[in-house]
Amino acid sequence: MASTLSRGTLFPPELTNEMFNMVSGKSSLAALSGQKPIPFNGATMFTFNFDKEIDVLGENSAKSNGGVTIEPVTITPIKVEYGTRISDEFKYGNEEVQLQYLQAFADGFAKKVARGIDIMAIHGLNPRTNVAAATIIGNNHFDYKVSQKVTESVNTTADEDVEAMIALVQANEDDVTGMMMSPAFRSRLAALTDSDGRRLYPELGWGAAPGAIKGLPVSVNSTVSKAATGATETDQAIAGNFRDYFRWGFAKEIPIEVIEYGNPDNDTEAGDLKGHNQVYLRGEAYIGWAILKPEAFARVVATV
Repeated sequence: MASTLSRGTLFPPELTNEMFNMVSGKSSLAALSGQKPIPFNGATMFTFNFDKEIDVLGENSAKSNGGVTIEPVTITPIKVEYGTRISDEFKYGNEEVQLQYLQAFADGFAKKVARGIDIMAIHGLNPRTNVAAATIIGNNHFDYKVSQKVTESVNTTADEDVEAMIALVQANEDDVTGMMMSPAFRSRLAALTDSDGRRLYPELGWGAAPGAIKGLPVSVNSTVSKAATGATETDQAIAGNFRDYFRWGFAKEIPIEVIEYGNPDNDTEAGDLKGHNQVYLRGEAYIGWAILKPEAFARVVATV
């Protein structure tokens, strides 16, 4: 390990696989949709919208054109990074010590990447600054593309909002394969009772977050309601056809960099690494996603 883990090397394959699994378990978008490797230079996918229904033909009947609309969607990976200072005993430790450090860093990095995927793809924000990453992400996020929404009201219950949201999706003849929701919306559902005072959704009690409700895959995550400072509304739930119309993935290789000198995090108070017996671990990932059919989704929002 000591001779190979140096500037510009890659996470070991076994750690990379563990990271993928952890990201899929912590990101709501990843949990509800399929992940595929993305070429480093990006990929273009095509959606086919068939304009008409099939035609019944009798003997010797003339065939007519049904028509199809083809729309290309380009997935361009975005580079994200996370770095931290650690003691330089990492550099001098044996292979087992280095692997322990690297495992701990990979675990933490995967959790941050998982949250980052949701925050970027749902809200278009830079996860660290909570500011719209307009020049990089642009309009490639749910808050911009998904215009179908239900606004929370004192006159409706949480399950009525869910039904209204699902109705918007199904009106476009799309399937609902999953739903993500904020902890606050989960609490609204958990508090619902029938006329006898029994909980309608007991599986949500005491902060529980089941993987499905009434057969529908669900994911509860605080990333759903993340919003930029000054936002006028926040997402509370998003439902739709994640299986067919949301795509995401990593570019295959995840580099790790061990920096021994200088001030790589631009922290003037922390100072030079060498002067403080530190090294700096930096991980990078290239992540891309695409919302192939925005009308296959709908949102429940709350006004701020």
